[in-house]
Amino acid sequence: MVNIIWLILLAGGFLVAFFTGSVELATQAAFDSASYAVELALGLIGIYTFWMGLMRVAEKAGLIKVFSRKISPILRLFFPDVPSSSPAMGAMSMNIIANMLGLGNAATPLGLNAMKELQKLNRMRKSPSDAMCLFLVINTSSIQLIPTTVIALRNSAGSANSTEIVGTTLIATICATITGITLAQILKRVYQQGGR
Repeated sequence: MVNIIWLILLAGGFLVAFFTGSVELATQAAFDSASYAVELALGLIGIYTFWMGLMRVAEKAGLIKVFSRKISPILRLFFPDVPSSSPAMGAMSMNIIANMLGLGNAATPLGLNAMKELQKLNRMRKSPSDAMCLFLVINTSSIQLIPTTVIALRNSAGSANSTEIVGTTLIATICATITGITLAQILKRVYQQGGR
């Protein structure tokens, strides 16, 4: 479906360029954008390699397990239906850690793995469990201690101080996470009362 939307957007853009007589400008803009995308991707490779390597070293040193154990009591408060010995807890912890470090792309496979594990615990296979919905909210809002991707983007755009957004990003993501968790809990109660 996304491919069809992209095709419609591209075809529409070139049709407008054709009828306005600016096909040359549209073609040049397409090539310039492709070149910029490659430069941006190469710029992000360095920062992602650094943080993913750091995560790997932390994992091998056992720091990830220690951090997972530290946040597991908090996770148990929000996910009482998920057994603490379940692989879902470990996957959710790893996802949250990756998100906190601003590694959204690295967090995605961990989040998918956590959802797979949560689905194994789900009694109603055709609809998501409360734990799956809440995890999705937490994953989407994701408190970020270090917004790595945004810092890398600002750095590649030539920002004089690419890390100045750390404080505001932390405040914004904390507010988003608290709001998301609160609304998820309210909606869960409303749904449960409506089902009675």
